[in-house]
Amino acid sequence: MTFAFSEEQQELRSTAARFLEEKSSSAIVRQLMETDTGFDEGTWKQMADLGWLGMAIPEEYGGVGFGFVEVLVLLEEMGKKLLPAPYVSSVLFGANAILNAGSEDQKKELLPGIADGTTRATLAFVEPSGRWDIDGIELEAKDGKLTGTKSYVLDGHTATLLIVAATNGLYVVDPDAEGVTRTKLETLDMTRKQAKIDFNNTPATLLGDAANAKAALQKTLDQAAALLSSEMVGGAQQCLDASTQYAKERYQFGRPIGSFQAIKHKCANMLMEVEMSRSAAYYAGWAAAEDPEELPLAASLAKAYCSDAYFHCAAENIQIHGGIGFTWEHDAHLYFRRAKSSEIYLGDATYHRELVAQKLGV
Repeated sequence: MTFAFSEEQQELRSTAARFLEEKSSSAIVRQLMETDTGFDEGTWKQMADLGWLGMAIPEEYGGVGFGFVEVLVLLEEMGKKLLPAPYVSSVLFGANAILNAGSEDQKKELLPGIADGTTRATLAFVEPSGRWDIDGIELEAKDGKLTGTKSYVLDGHTATLLIVAATNGLYVVDPDAEGVTRTKLETLDMTRKQAKIDFNNTPATLLGDAANAKAALQKTLDQAAALLSSEMVGGAQQCLDASTQYAKERYQFGRPIGSFQAIKHKCANMLMEVEMSRSAAYYAGWAAAEDPEELPLAASLAKAYCSDAYFHCAAENIQIHGGIGFTWEHDAHLYFRRAKSSEIYLGDATYHRELVAQKLGV
């Protein structure tokens, strides 16, 4: 199988790289990660104007009408720059959940706001048990009301629309509704905010058909795992680039440390992992766009390999930089934190390898 990006997709990548170089520099990332919201409203509006927020939303619902391969391209570039913005929560989780589960009327009502940036959606499905599978959901809607807790909700404290997974369906909830309490969590990755959300007899509206909710949620999680893998590839690539550049510049015993065999081996292993991760992530992104039957397996394969690869590259980046790599002032630790956060989110490599084994009947 030969995978190649079109000229239009390559131009999208170039545009994204230039935009993120300006809007997600190290200084800006560090500034925003110290804030409660974790993102810049002006940059978010510019991303909407560029069509990024509605990239995979059909035109009839206010989107641009492209697909997941274009989203993959954007996420890879975002991963390189650790973009602090609710893109994953609103686009991968919120919009896809509505597309997969919502009725025609709900899609027409909810999706245009996500595409133009006025609505920031997120998906609340994990509960305090920490289980990433659908069977771990215990919250149940009764008479159109929700009572329970969701945790590890991406950008849950700032979202303007909540999609909440219950045992008997997916529900749309206004975060300002009665009985909603949102608490920002202190997490390892300060560049990607998470929250705990408590519901106490909170009014909720069923999203689409309850009978289709489980399949729609699983499809949404598979799509998110596939595309999050491409973001991890971007981060791993940045760690490799930083390591090789430093190995050329840092001199020890009168020569660049990159000339030492141990450093050569580290960089070579990182390169191999990045390239294999890229292949897995690109295939998963293609499956999300073109082959729904292949998506569950491809998504778990990509998530498992990319999780391990990104974390290893981030750790090696610190090792190659030596003492300076451990300091707060250096960006290496920011990639390490994002790598660990992404590794665990949606299930770690062990979890997804088990899913792969189950799907293959091993």
